[in-house]
Amino acid sequence: MLIPHPLLGPRDAQEFTYLGDAMMIDRPDGLAEGAEAAFCDYVFQRDNPAGLHRELWFHEQGDRSWLVVTRNTVTHEILGAELARDVALARRATDTPADQGDAQ
Repeated sequence: MLIPHPLLGPRDAQEFTYLGDAMMIDRPDGLAEGAEAAFCDYVFQRDNPAGLHRELWFHEQGDRSWLVVTRNTVTHEILGAELARDVALARRATDTPADQGDAQ
């Protein structure tokens, strides 16, 4: 199975370590109300989908980058890969409150 690394091109999946669901990027705020329950769900509750799934992969035997790989869990077809850093930054940009710049 080849993973289309966004910086290095196609790489053999044996160079990578599978780390699970890409939702792991969205770590709960440990100081927020209900943090204990949120972390319990974050650590122990996982979906096991059949079909398209976004997963975290670590390029352990390469440039040590983290990727979000979109893969069909039924056919193992890989539809794309993005740097996890870029995915996390894009999510953070969309989660920013609209009125954040209005405080004076």
